[in-house]
Amino acid sequence: MSRRIVTLTPNPTVDVASDAEMVRAVRKTRTRNERFDPGGGGVNVSRVVSELGGDTLAIILAGGLAGALLEQLLEEQGLPRRTIPIAGRTRMSLTVNDLSTRHEYRFVPEGPEVTEPEWRAALQAVEEEPGDWIVGSGSLPRGIPDDFYVELAGIARRQGRRIVLDTSGAPLRAALGHGLALIKPSRGEFETLVGRPLNTPRALNEAALDLVRQGAAELIAVSLGQEGALLAEREGVLRLRALDVPALGAVGAGDSFLAAMVLKLSEGESPREAFAWGMAAGAAAVMRPGTAQPRRADVEALRRQIGAL
Repeated sequence: MSRRIVTLTPNPTVDVASDAEMVRAVRKTRTRNERFDPGGGGVNVSRVVSELGGDTLAIILAGGLAGALLEQLLEEQGLPRRTIPIAGRTRMSLTVNDLSTRHEYRFVPEGPEVTEPEWRAALQAVEEEPGDWIVGSGSLPRGIPDDFYVELAGIARRQGRRIVLDTSGAPLRAALGHGLALIKPSRGEFETLVGRPLNTPRALNEAALDLVRQGAAELIAVSLGQEGALLAEREGVLRLRALDVPALGAVGAGDSFLAAMVLKLSEGESPREAFAWGMAAGAAAVMRPGTAQPRRADVEALRRQIGAL
């Protein structure tokens, strides 16, 4: 088995980002500095793994003109991919940065409807492609059942591969306890998962540690926004503060975090060391506009800034 990281993105997107002097209701909002990026959780993970020097393959479901544009953008970036054609149209997401308030507005469509033969073809593609790590990431479009990631975990288990999951809601809840190496919910997603608010650091730590010790996943990394992130493993919980960096865009920062963490785990680093690299990559992504655009040199410099754990 190779050390390649195979990502699966059931609901990829073309991410359109731009700046506006001011976003106002009713009036036209003129934008500039438009950029188009290939997006969706697994796509972003593969892009960042590649930027950091790792071996990766992105498996996507894509269709329509937006799907063709997504493939073109991936081709331009030289990212290895395998496309499962679908009859529906790939979604396009819009992010507008309001320069007057520094607020970021995100508009994210639900995506196309995917048929059973299409989503089963995606699972078969994962089964056929070598790589000892599988990352399932992102929302499930209409037509894909909530236990889709359970089936993905089953493939990993049968083939002796490691599986990482970054999703939320019912699909995440269904997959818990099915041999997951790592999950990476946000704070809000984690609170939804456990079914209660977690208003203190201690409550967050204990809830994450309890899930790990119950066998929900080997590792749980919870992103906490300005508060940083936490990593729960059986031995305990590690918290790292957010790095102080200039913020130009947050789209794909979580995916960048996950990409670096999985890459380092695949290279044999400890969970805590991998977590530190994830923090560095997430911060490096925030430093650049667009979707999941961390530069390797920035990630390495920020990892040095974190220091020894």
